[in-house]
Amino acid sequence: MNDLLENLTEPQREAVLHVEGPLLVLAGAGSGKTRVITRRAVHIARTAARPEEVLAITFTNKAAGEMRERIIGLGVSGRMWVYTFHSLCARLLREYSYAAGIKANYTIVDQADRRTLIRQAIEECGLSADNWQPRAMEARISEAKNRLAGPAVLEEESYDFTTKTAAKIYARYQMLLEEQQACDFDDLLMRMAILVRENAEVREDLSRRFRYLLIDEYQDTNHAQYVIASQLASGHRNICATGDPDQSIYAWRGADIQNILDFESDYPDAAVVRLEQNFRSTGTILAAASSLISHNTRRKHKDLWTSGEVGAAVRVWTCEDERIEARHIADDICERLEGGAEPGDIAIFYRINALSRVLEDALRSRHVPYQIARGIEFYGRKEIKDVLAYLRAIENPADETALFRAMGAPARGIGRVTMEKIRLLAREKGVTVSAALDELAAGKGAAAKKVADFARLMATLRAMPKRPVQAIVEAVLRESGLEASLLGEGEIDNEPLANAYELVNAAKQFDQEDAEGVLADWLQQISLVSDADSLAEGGTVTLMTLHTAKGLEYPIVYVVGLEEGLLPHRRALDGHESELEEERRLCFVGMTRAKQHLTLTHARYRMVRGITERTMASRFLRELPSEGVERSSFETERDRSTAHLGRFNDEGDHPAGDYYPGQRVRHDEYGEGEVIAIEPRGRTVYVKIYFRDFGHRAFAREHVALYVMD
Repeated sequence: MNDLLENLTEPQREAVLHVEGPLLVLAGAGSGKTRVITRRAVHIARTAARPEEVLAITFTNKAAGEMRERIIGLGVSGRMWVYTFHSLCARLLREYSYAAGIKANYTIVDQADRRTLIRQAIEECGLSADNWQPRAMEARISEAKNRLAGPAVLEEESYDFTTKTAAKIYARYQMLLEEQQACDFDDLLMRMAILVRENAEVREDLSRRFRYLLIDEYQDTNHAQYVIASQLASGHRNICATGDPDQSIYAWRGADIQNILDFESDYPDAAVVRLEQNFRSTGTILAAASSLISHNTRRKHKDLWTSGEVGAAVRVWTCEDERIEARHIADDICERLEGGAEPGDIAIFYRINALSRVLEDALRSRHVPYQIARGIEFYGRKEIKDVLAYLRAIENPADETALFRAMGAPARGIGRVTMEKIRLLAREKGVTVSAALDELAAGKGAAAKKVADFARLMATLRAMPKRPVQAIVEAVLRESGLEASLLGEGEIDNEPLANAYELVNAAKQFDQEDAEGVLADWLQQISLVSDADSLAEGGTVTLMTLHTAKGLEYPIVYVVGLEEGLLPHRRALDGHESELEEERRLCFVGMTRAKQHLTLTHARYRMVRGITERTMASRFLRELPSEGVERSSFETERDRSTAHLGRFNDEGDHPAGDYYPGQRVRHDEYGEGEVIAIEPRGRTVYVKIYFRDFGHRAFAREHVALYVMD
């Protein structure tokens, strides 16, 4: 027991030692929540249950992996269930597929394929995707599924042409998914929630199986997740909800802060433990963040405090525009690196991804290594989706989207007409598209000849053992012709081929980590990858959105773009007060990721859609305390007649001025260079510059901002 209680505060000890009955742990930012959850799970596994009777649910694969490692490190076997909600549901739906009304080898479709299917559903309803945009329909369908409303419910709720048509599209989309034996991400939760709510046998079986339930980030659960958790705990009521209402930031994807606010109403006998001591941030950072979040009303009061150092003041920078903002951040990072900081100690957060471009330019020009947290982009690359299409079609013969993509990768001369024949044949005979493909290939005529080789290829690949997965991926690359086609794209810096080989590496790693895992398990794992899962440890400055930053921490943090319309986002300004409170929580989350140094920035002018606009500083900056906050201004006197061009006048800047050959200048994107010539071209004067890393570049003098190095 001593190893579990070592270095714990009294509230943490209380939470770890609690075993029977409901427990609510209100864990402030940086209060050691993960340590408490992990040790409590181990304590239960040592004293009250077998490891496999304990279920711990987190919100990211990264967090689940870290928790699993800690639990094993404390001497408990890896049989404990540690999953995200989505990965748990994906596994249980395969196990209870007979009761859920779905095939055990179902496919999980990613966002891109989901949108493709929605577009198909729109067209099959006789509608135009221009008038009924797939993105909008996707959001409407997702919202319905999060509250467990199927197409029939949406039809009952419809009251005009728009809502009736949306219900019709939803119904057709769901039919396409069922034809392909597929689920989207929302289906995983919806199907599981409905299963445990309506099937007493499955509910009781799972309740007996998981005698102790621990849920992390409970404030971010949506209705479907709430139903799953409450139903799994219905037999024993041994549910521990851990979270912080002040960090609820996912309402846009269905999260309901009321779930954690109402926990004590749902479980009146619940023990409540408050973790208020912060072990992450300095006193000044905590004071600033606490002052900000105190302006929210939908919260449970906590007094965050630290026994650590007071620390440096929180810096608030007012910058002239986004270029000055990025330049000062990059310069400040360089100073910190020269002072001994490591690139991996530093993170830059922003509300929307679009703000990253000018930051990247500034970091590149100063040769600062950086990474952007966009892990899902790897699996969204064409060459990766091509390989995965084969693998999905191998595992699920009904996956039409995957099969048809594989047919065209590489090109085989099989066109849409042939694919439509296969689709219609499958529907006519009530068989999978793969069975229809085989039937067409066995016939006569031009269509049969085109698909025969492909049908034989798929039969060969399906006959392979389902593990090791690495061998299957290598066979797909080799036998399909994908490897040869990628080789043909060029030998030098062949990024698509390198990406394909990286997928082989990922399969090999899976084989090494899971001795029993098969192809279906690996496909499920990679289908649930999130942005944060791809972050490399150290070595680079990290850029990411505030939503992705949840659960992470860095010694040095910059939060950029604190302006009305950005943070808080313009949607919140036009919406309900609850949306504004969520934006404030988002800012609070970003601030409390910082351990030692925090800088908040805003620009007086920011370019939006090619036009520089005057901005207003975020109200959140006015809600910071005066003590412990240091405000600085990096503003210049702008020429209002040319402000729309994003130009400015200050000492050393000559956007339309007196450049001359031999002059040393700096460009935000290309770095330092030397002016070679001034060239009039008609009415426009161009400045020609030589950059060591980029060669010669020419810029219209009146539109470019160059910084004189003299």
